[in-house]
This record gives sequence, C-alpha cells and structure tokens, in this order.
Amino acid sequence: MPEGPEIETEKLHEAIQEEMEKEGGGFLKRIALTTAVLAAFAAIAALKAGATVNEALLLKTESTRLQAQASDNWAYYQAKGLKAAVQEATAASWEAAGKPVPEKLHEQAKRYAEEQSEIKKAAQEKEKERDEKSAESDHLLHQHHRFANAVALFQVSIALGALAALTRNRAVWWGSMLVGLSGLPLFILAFLG
Repeated sequence: MPEGPEIETEKLHEAIQEEMEKEGGGFLKRIALTTAVLAAFAAIAALKAGATVNEALLLKTESTRLQAQASDNWAYYQAKGLKAAVQEATAASWEAAGKPVPEKLHEQAKRYAEEQSEIKKAAQEKEKERDEKSAESDHLLHQHHRFANAVALFQVSIALGALAALTRNRAVWWGSMLVGLSGLPLFILAFLG
C-alpha cells in the first residue's frame, strides 16, 4: 500500500514548462542574453574609460612639469639679460668717466647674450613639448567622455532589461535594447579616435 497519493510528476513537470513558456521563459532567456552582451560592452567601455582618463592625467602632469621647466628657463633667460645689462652699464660708466673700458666687460656682455639665445631656444622647446602633451591629454579626455557616456547608456539599458524581466514587459525590453544600441556608436567612436 502506497504511503501517499501518487502524482504523475512527468506530466506536472511538462505542465510547469508549458506555463513558463507561456509566462515568458523564452522571453526571459532573450532578456538575459541581451543583458549579458550589454554588460560585456559596459565592462569594456568602463575599463577603457578608466585607462584613458589615467593616461590623460599622466600627460597633464607631464605638461605641468614641462611648463615649470620652461618657466625656469625663462627666469634664467631674464637673469642672463640682467647680467648683460649690468656689464653694459658698467662699461658705460667707464666710458662716461673717460677711461678705457676693460675688454672683459664687453666679452661678458657678449657671452651673456649668447647664453640667453641658447636658453630661449630651450625654453621654447619645453613650451612646444608642453603644448603637445596637453593636446594629447585633451584628446584622451574627449575619448574618455565618449567611453563614460557609453557606459552610462549600457547601464541604463541593463537596468531596463532587469525591469523588463521582472515585469515581463516586452516594450520595456525593446526600450532596453534601444538604449543599449544608442550606446554602441559612442563606444565605437571612442575606439576610433
């Protein structure tokens, strides 16, 4: 004698499966698949956004260092100019006194002027290098913003996908896919440049 009533479990299992199909089991699988794909894109875009902003900040730091070096060079340039002016003023004093000007004064003034020319060239090279680093940094920041915006759209799309799964609402799922697809051009453009 059986201890409890016998229930045909195979038929019950089939009935549950049929109900799940009616209730959206296949639909839930499609939502899960599209959400997983969007999550993969979001992860890649987030990594690239972080990498580009880090590189941009590094370049900005390098640009600032180059600006400091250029400023140091310009201060040195001015100091050499002052030294040359002092030598010329001293020579003028000798001439005003009617005395012969020591050759050393003219030689030092000439040397300071030549050094000034080299220092000016070095300062201008540092400024050019600074500008290049800054421009490259600006470009990377622009790229970062594209990646970050793509991440935001992918995240909104994923959230809408979760809402669609909970409510089993196809319109919300289509909205999720539309938002996700709108993030793809930003994602691609960020990679292109």
